[in-house]
Amino acid sequence: MSQLAPPGPPPCVTMADDDGLRRLRFRVWQIGLSVATVLLTVWFFTLGPIPGILALLVAKHVLVAILLMGLGVDAPR
Repeated sequence: MSQLAPPGPPPCVTMADDDGLRRLRFRVWQIGLSVATVLLTVWFFTLGPIPGILALLVAKHVLVAILLMGLGVDAPR
């Protein structure tokens, strides 16, 4: 009878605290880019429903990309 293999080691999720203002600058940049995306999407809604819906579809993808970049999905190990 076959047996299950034990689970692998947990992923490394800790971060060093020696990056100074680089992390703060990155978070401020993320928030600014997110706010700009939302404001640009709202402005497109003033042009009409079709441009607003198209802008909403694009903004959804942009905001998810910003979120994933902040979570460190694209960071090298």
